[in-house]
Amino acid sequence: MLHYIDTRQGTNNKHSYSNGNTLPYTSVPFGMNHFAVQTNDEGSWFFNPLDRVFQGFRLTHQPSPWMGDFAHFLMTPIADDKIRGTVFTCQSSYRPEEAVFRPNYVRVKQQRYNITSELVPTCYGAALRIQYNSRRQAGLVLNVKNISEWHIDAANRRLTGHVSNFAGCHDDQFRMYVAMSFNKEIDLSTSGYYDEEGKLYSEASVSGKDRHFVIRFKDCETDSLDVKLATSFISGEQADLNLERELNLSIDELKEQGAQAWNRYLSKIQVSHSNEEYLRTFYTCLYRMFLFPQKFYELDANMEPVHYDTTARAVKKGVLYTNNGFWDTYKTVYPLYSIIAPQEYEEMLEGYLNSYREAGFLPKWLSPDERGLMPGTLIDAVIADAAAKGIGLNMMPELLEAMLKAATTQSEQTCYGRQGTLDYIKYGYVPSNYHESVNHTLDYAYSDYCISRVAELLGKSDIADKYRESALNYRNIFDSEIGFMRAKDQNGQFRPDFNDTSWGRDYAEGSAWQNGFAVFQDFQGLIDAYGSKERFFDKITELCNKAPDFDVLGYGFEIHEMSEMAAIDFGQVAISNQPSFHIPYLFNYVGQPASSQVVIKQIVTNLFNSGFNGYPGDEDNGSMAGWYVFSSMGFYPVSPGSNEYVLGIPLFDQVTIELPNGKQMQIRTDNNNPQSNFVSSVKLAGQDYTKLFITHEDILEGKTLDFRLGLAPTYRDYKPEELPFSISK
Repeated sequence: MLHYIDTRQGTNNKHSYSNGNTLPYTSVPFGMNHFAVQTNDEGSWFFNPLDRVFQGFRLTHQPSPWMGDFAHFLMTPIADDKIRGTVFTCQSSYRPEEAVFRPNYVRVKQQRYNITSELVPTCYGAALRIQYNSRRQAGLVLNVKNISEWHIDAANRRLTGHVSNFAGCHDDQFRMYVAMSFNKEIDLSTSGYYDEEGKLYSEASVSGKDRHFVIRFKDCETDSLDVKLATSFISGEQADLNLERELNLSIDELKEQGAQAWNRYLSKIQVSHSNEEYLRTFYTCLYRMFLFPQKFYELDANMEPVHYDTTARAVKKGVLYTNNGFWDTYKTVYPLYSIIAPQEYEEMLEGYLNSYREAGFLPKWLSPDERGLMPGTLIDAVIADAAAKGIGLNMMPELLEAMLKAATTQSEQTCYGRQGTLDYIKYGYVPSNYHESVNHTLDYAYSDYCISRVAELLGKSDIADKYRESALNYRNIFDSEIGFMRAKDQNGQFRPDFNDTSWGRDYAEGSAWQNGFAVFQDFQGLIDAYGSKERFFDKITELCNKAPDFDVLGYGFEIHEMSEMAAIDFGQVAISNQPSFHIPYLFNYVGQPASSQVVIKQIVTNLFNSGFNGYPGDEDNGSMAGWYVFSSMGFYPVSPGSNEYVLGIPLFDQVTIELPNGKQMQIRTDNNNPQSNFVSSVKLAGQDYTKLFITHEDILEGKTLDFRLGLAPTYRDYKPEELPFSISK
């Protein structure tokens, strides 16, 4: 499957407009480090596929340009004695069309130096093979923003040190330790720190800030330099240990090892279609779902997992994961793991439980520790979905305790837990004096459902009943007269001068159109609040057909999500951002699946591709890629925790899902052609099927799902039991 993937999908971006805001990550699945080509030295947007400049291979931990990077440095092969201590003076032209960008391998030729470099990742480091051809002294430049310290051990051909640079961290002394080994002899006379004038500061060891460290080698002018590197967040000794475990393998062996690791996940879903572009898009999206979260633990001398706790500033036992924003990923990434990677899912839960034990609250946005961004505590959905599917059940009592703490306790540190917790309990909604109060209220109500779900599975009926009731708090901010969720003040009055296309202030990265339908636990209740299914149908039809207008009220300027919604011109759907992911599926809840089908097919076929402009907005940790993966297979997890997947329309002729229990689920599509925008009939396990959802149990049992598509929509009445899950059903 790797041959379908070019990691540059969705990488043509800038601050003001996103085609994915992705980076061309070369890594192993869930690897502790990612590696990416750097083409410019302009902060978070350090790669663009149209640039023809190669500045080096960047070891990076950047989950999103909006989060920034931590523990990063740049490695640039050189063959030049005129190097000065800036990235600009080291860079070289390269030919992007000749370079190779794969998940397990990247190859670049630097035209300036006539150097061809290959990089292969491992879980804790990488291997490089650098072929020099210039007859000038071979070298490798390490460029680090902020603080670094390097030590050369020429006798053993080693370099060790650490870097300290992060966009945010609770430990202001947070470090990443690095160990590197070389197969060529180091020339101490020309190795060390260089300033911007090309002055050599030291031959062996110097602490520095924003200086280049240059390592030059003897007898390597027309030869191959092999480099092995490993990192650690624990200690220099652990970095050495991580390195020693990989020294016996060649770069070719590591490349094959990485290919096997990727194919283990990619082959779990096999799709077929005559249009190869659909295959390339699918597998590149699938690859992006296994980049994050990243392992933040290592194996000690006894092969036991250990990690660095940035809160206590101490090494602790156990696993830990980082670089994940649950506001994004709970919708698609973890539901897919529940189907094809439940063991990894369980280990991640263990890591998040360790985060709770160390910080006192479950994580919301880790990078490397809690950053406290985005509304809600939507890791609750990750926990509830796992519990409902039998994943990590032994951890559920403590995880329920953690969920309840966030629901009842206001942290003194704003980055942890819910915002406006006590006011939410008092009023049944988050008042308008809190930023993005509508999103907070709706997310907390859904989290309350998730709490009730876990409590129910643990037999705690009193807790389940209490939180199932508060899961209906979305009703408290619904304005039935105009059909929108609106902010209320502490006196219960709606904010005056309402404008349905105003972004921000009461809403997160959208308006009432994108953020007013986040009632995943009870769409039937929302339909009832509208007064009839006809009125609800009219509302979401209007959402799809309304011009993509917006008012910048809450921001005072146009943010990139506004620009993307306007550019794709899919009404107010704004599939360019996570709050809208479920909106195309809502027609199913009023028995009008044909409207969902045509909207989904148009999005899948028009707004996603395998190229540099591959996404309609920020991809975000596999979340948007996951929307495509699910939607192209023909079903989508609208309500994690419910064990249901709402049916849509498949893109592929056939899908085979390899299940962890050894069974297969097959999805087959008849009459699959561009003009067939509707599903005319469905069969499950060979029997006519009229429900608008399937269950997790249907998938794990390996039931076949057969769709026949048609040119015209079909209409029928649906019984309540044929409609997807709602508390009020």
